[in-house]
Amino acid sequence: MSKEKLLEKLKGKLIVSCQALPGEPLYIENGTIMHLMANAAAQAGAAGIRTNGVRDIEEIKKNLDLPVIGLIKKQYEGFPQHITVTMKEIDDLVKAKADIIALDCTLRERPEAKTINEFIKKIKEKYPDVLLMADISTFEEGVNAEKAGVDFVGTTLSGYTPYSKKSEGPDFELVGNLSKTLHIPVIAEGKIHDPKQAKKMLELGAFAVVVGGAITRPLEIAQRFVREME
Repeated sequence: MSKEKLLEKLKGKLIVSCQALPGEPLYIENGTIMHLMANAAAQAGAAGIRTNGVRDIEEIKKNLDLPVIGLIKKQYEGFPQHITVTMKEIDDLVKAKADIIALDCTLRERPEAKTINEFIKKIKEKYPDVLLMADISTFEEGVNAEKAGVDFVGTTLSGYTPYSKKSEGPDFELVGNLSKTLHIPVIAEGKIHDPKQAKKMLELGAFAVVVGGAITRPLEIAQRFVREME
């Protein structure tokens, strides 16, 4: 899918994050049901899917003709990042035919290239046509990611790094500021729990909106109800 067609498909639309990690009720050791989650999202009108791991990317792409944002979550000892951290993960995601590759673009030191800018440069040299989505947690990181050459900036990590703004809900301020400043699409993601919040993100200038836990993680959804009722 060309970048132009992909942008046309995603603009102003919902992207549903379909992920299950080890220890979660929907995680299957040697299988997956994430393609079923993705099918439900597509039937509801979602324009794209975000998912973790080669197996889930391949299964979803077999079943759906929607853009897939792929990532691989893997922790490296001594480093805080866990979203597409090294070139090994990039290679695997390219082979899996992810339409967009999401990666941690915080400014923290990395296990291979020392800086995110060096890592992005290496990726673009090896895969000139790859589309990258920068998962960031602050305004500074978003601006830096655009300068480094990514294609999209997502607010995925706001509130999840020690130094970023902590909140129970989505970071509207960050999305608004990035949308006004950057020249590339800003994808709102993180703690978006209801449709009104998603709509507000578009009003603030977001190019598209990713929602995950509020749609595809029944454990999280049930916990929110239980906490509120208690």
